[in-house]
Order: sequence, then C-alpha cells, then structure tokens
Amino acid sequence: MAKDAPSSSKAPPHKKQAGEITRGKSHTQLLTQRTSLKKELKSLPSDQRSKVLSHFHGSERNDLSQARLRNLKQDDRNRDTSNLSAYQIKNLDKRRAKPNMALQRQMHRRETKRLENAMSAADAEEILHTHTAGLIEVETDMEKTIQLSQRTLKHEHLEENAARNIYDLDLNEYGPYKMRYDRSGRWSLLAGKTGHVSIIDQHSLALKTEFFVQDSIRDACFLHSGSMMAVSQEKNVFIYDEEGTEIHRLDGHRRVTGMEFLPYHWLLATIGYTGVLQYQDTSTGNLVSQHRTKLGPCHAIAQNPFNSVLHLGHTNGTVTLWSPSSSEYLVKMLCHKGSPITSLAIDRSGRYMATGGGDSKVKIFDLRMYKEVHSYNTYGGAPTCLDISQTGVLGIGHGCHTTFWRPEALKTKMKEPYMKHQLSGKGPLESLRFRPFEDVCGIGHTGGVSSVVIPGSGEPNLDSMEHFTNPYMDTKQRREAEVRSLLEKLSPDMIALDPDTVGGIEESNLIQRQQRMRDMAEEADARKAADLEEFKNKKEKKRMRGRSKIAKKLRRRKKNVVDENVMKLKELRDEEKAEKEKQREGGKDGDGEEEETPAALKRFF
Repeated sequence: MAKDAPSSSKAPPHKKQAGEITRGKSHTQLLTQRTSLKKELKSLPSDQRSKVLSHFHGSERNDLSQARLRNLKQDDRNRDTSNLSAYQIKNLDKRRAKPNMALQRQMHRRETKRLENAMSAADAEEILHTHTAGLIEVETDMEKTIQLSQRTLKHEHLEENAARNIYDLDLNEYGPYKMRYDRSGRWSLLAGKTGHVSIIDQHSLALKTEFFVQDSIRDACFLHSGSMMAVSQEKNVFIYDEEGTEIHRLDGHRRVTGMEFLPYHWLLATIGYTGVLQYQDTSTGNLVSQHRTKLGPCHAIAQNPFNSVLHLGHTNGTVTLWSPSSSEYLVKMLCHKGSPITSLAIDRSGRYMATGGGDSKVKIFDLRMYKEVHSYNTYGGAPTCLDISQTGVLGIGHGCHTTFWRPEALKTKMKEPYMKHQLSGKGPLESLRFRPFEDVCGIGHTGGVSSVVIPGSGEPNLDSMEHFTNPYMDTKQRREAEVRSLLEKLSPDMIALDPDTVGGIEESNLIQRQQRMRDMAEEADARKAADLEEFKNKKEKKRMRGRSKIAKKLRRRKKNVVDENVMKLKELRDEEKAEKEKQREGGKDGDGEEEETPAALKRFF
C-alpha cells in the first residue's frame, strides 16, 4: 500500500520592485542600514565625525560641495524652459510630481555603500595611524614655551637621534642660501647665491652632491623626486641630476626669481623679473602655457596643496591666483595696501593663506571667503620668508629672527608665539622650510644654513599611497614610482579653484551660468558705485593757498560733468577744426607757389 507523499506547500513567488537588485540586501534592509549608520555617525565625537565626513565627501573642503548643491537647487527652482515646447514642459512637471523610484533606490544603495566605506576607512586610519603630533605643553602658568631655546632642547630634552637635527653650517663665502626639501624629507637642496649647489642626506648628514655653476643663483627646487633639480641662474633655468650633470636648459625661462613644482601634474612653474608666468611639462619638455601678469616683477610664489593653484605676490601689495588653463588671473586680492608682498604660504587644507608685506605685517586670509581674518606684527624687519608645516605650525622669518606660531594661530589671533630662534648677524633670512614628516625646520641665511627642531610641526604618519614620500625608497622602488606617477599624471586643464568639479555633475546649463555671472557682476558694480558715492560725499581736503576757493572747487566738480552747453562747445570746436583742415587742403591745391616753398618755411605763410 503506497504511502501518501508529504504535502509540500510552495511559497508564492517574490515580486521584484523597480530598481531592486537580484543579489544582496533588499531596499528595506538598505534603508535600515543607512539609518543605523547615520545614528552611529551622530554619536561619534566631533573629530572622528569630521574624519568620516571627509572620507564621505572626498575632501575636507565640504563648503565647495555645499555651494554647488545650493546652485543646483536654485537652478532647479528657476529652470529655463524657453527652448522647450508645451508638451515637454508638461512631461517635465509630471516627472517632478512623480519621482523615479528606480533611480531613488539606486541612489540610496550607493549612498549607503559610500557611508559604510567612509566609516571603515576612518576606523582603519585610527588603527594604522598610531602616532600623533604632540606640541610642547607647560606644567605651570609661570612657564612659557617661547622661553625654550634650541640649546636647552638639544642637551636636556631630546634624544640623540632627534638632537642631531639641530646644527649650523657656516658657509659665509657663498651665501645667502636658499634651502628646499624633497617630498620625502630625506634630501635637502642648498643653493648659494654665488653658485654653490649641494644635496645633503638628512638621515646620515652626509654630502651626496656638490658642484659650482660659476654663475649667480636666484632659486632652486627639486622636481618629482630627489634625483632631479631645477636651478634658476642669472639668465636661464637649468635642470641637473643628482650627480650634478646638466641635463637640459630652459631657454624661454629668463631671469627667474621663484619656482614651484606641481607633483601631480609634472609641471614646473616659474616667475621672474619679466612678470611672465610659465608652465613647463617636465615629462615631455613642452611649454604648456605662458601668461603675462602685467603687474611687474614678482618675487613671491607659492602653490596651494589643495587645488594646485599658484599664488603670486606682487610689488603693489596684491596677490593673484593662476591656473594654466586661464589667460587671466582667477582671483585678485589686495592684501597689503601701499607695500610689496615679500613672502607667501598656504596651509595643507587650502583654507588659509599667510602673506608677508613690506609694512612688517603678516596677515592671515580665509581663502573660502577671500577675507582677512587677523594679522601679526613683526619686529627687526619685514617678513622675508614664510612657511606652514604639515600640522599647521606657522613659521616666520623676519630680520635675523624666526618666530613659530601654533596651528590655532591661523584660525584665531594668539597673544604670544609658540617658539622663537635668533640668528644674530645672519639676517635678513633668505628661506624658511619645514621638513616633511619630521619636527625640523631648515633656515637659509647669509652665513649658511641652520636647522632647528620645532616639536609638533611634522606629520607623524606616512601615506604609502603617495608617490616619492617614502624616505627609504631604493632604486627599483623609485623607478616603479616614476612609472606609476607618469601613468596617473593629471592634465593641466584640471587645475581649478574647486577640484571636486572634475567628474561631478554640471551645475546648470550655459544660460543660467551666464545669468548667475551677470548677477554677481551687477552686485559688484552696485558695491563699487556705493563706495564711489560715499567717496564723493566725503569732506574735501583743504588744499594749499589759492586752491580752496569756492570757484576753484566748483570748477573741479564740474570738470567731468557733460551738459548741453558743453556739447555745444564741443560741436563748435569740431566745426572750426574741419574748416581749418579744408582751408589747408584748398591752399595746397590752388597755389603752385606754395608747393615750391621749402617745408621748413611753410609755418611762416
């Protein structure tokens, strides 16, 4: 007798929704996960939350992305439908009323994945980055960090390996010296004004290369690595290798006073007495672009590490921002009224810029609003060199003194500096550079080169994904890094004030962008007109004797006023000129004797 087969109840088939994926979590599970991740993000401390958001947004400058989203929402509210038909407008309104569910599910899934990856990246950063940058802290209120000298640091507080970084090189015959470090911080480049060039290994303090160019030197810098360098000599810029062999001569770069190398674009930017900014591609040898600043000689140049935009300081007190793709400056700021810009520095995040002027002031500017935050006064002379370390420590060289300020000095004005160091009889200082990944600062002056230790100025954690930042790199690793860096080289056209716009969504169509630019121009013109009106309403200064009379004042005020009487006078003057020209032409054609008159005697007839 056959047994009854067990009854199997089949589950009803699952109906897939729009945009639902066949594998993985469902849309409801993704929404639940996103909600839990956002709750976890809100419960984190402020510093950890900022790290997660920086990974989530892709950069630390989230103000730019917020401005872009604001423009998108504004364009969505005031959309341009002039080129659309009535049927297209009706479909557009219907699409706005009924959202695309499939697109929403896809955006939710991607946002959840990005947020999860950002939180895991922040956790990995905490695990891998075990070292933290520590500044000097005092035990009592009677002690001050500014009273701590380099001699005391070397003999009482530092270990032997760290104390070796405090030294002085006396090179009085070939100074003043300019000093630069490569991206890894292992090699230092010394360039004396009289023609002495040398490379020093900072790990062993051994001399690697030394040669004389038999010419005066204005500036020098490393290229993509410590194996190549560019030296600005009296007339041209020369490229040398690590052995001191001349590789190339850049004929188009003449009388250069400042150079910067853009590592992600392989571009060498130069500026000099001619006031011409040039971008040279060091991988191909081609001249990428050449711009006339039209502001005279320039002696201060610095690059923004955030977006690779160059900042130039001019003798009229203005700072201009440049990119290779624009023939005009992107931004122009009046930083020091009536005094030249002597030095520039931009912090690692690209938010703050420090400028030194001939008025013995160091001003801090917020590059998000292009406004001055506060300023510091210097003693002993104008600030000739500035630099901001990887952790935000501000270094100022003025006269024969160097002053160092805490990272908080960029955001808020502080009463006293962090540390100071004096080089008596060796001023004015020529260069001041912080060594990457070390608490060391190199100073170039007339007597040679000095190295000081500034605790907390270097980044303690090394990013192995960055090219040429490994100080223990061998020859094989350097070759592989060069190949990878060339393959990942960015185009010069990608240099812009907002680097996140590349690969993102375009803000709006051309008409709306032009309208926004027109509105901004009208607002600027209105502000200018208001300032002009305020200037006119100001009480006129009392002039010297005879020039403050009422008739003179009225005549000066009516000098540029055009009314009916002035127009009639201009017309009569033009008619008289025309009649005189006709009489001259008629006299030349009618009288034959006048043609025989010598040219020197014609003015008597």
